[in-house]
Amino acid sequence: MYNKSNIFAKILRGEIPCDKIYEDKFSLAFKDINPQAKVHVLVIPKGAYVDMNDFAANAKSDEIEGLIRALGKVANILGVSASGYRYLGNNGSDGGQEVPHLHFHI
Repeated sequence: MYNKSNIFAKILRGEIPCDKIYEDKFSLAFKDINPQAKVHVLVIPKGAYVDMNDFAANAKSDEIEGLIRALGKVANILGVSASGYRYLGNNGSDGGQEVPHLHFHI
């Protein structure tokens, strides 16, 4: 079950500020507050999805497409598309997911 008090939900509601990189109808991308690399940005869906299992089962096709496209757009904005980059998503507690809102790291 989705917890509306998680930090990403608060960011989406504007209750907590973020250093926004990109935003569209379906996604928000912002700098990680504790970067683990020179470039470290989080890309999240605007919908209330706990993890990839929830997203895959319940997101509409346009939300899925929007999130995938956002990952590519953010990579372009960051200037890492040509040289290559890694995107990573942790799923569930055993997968290392710390915030219960689907998110990807670039």
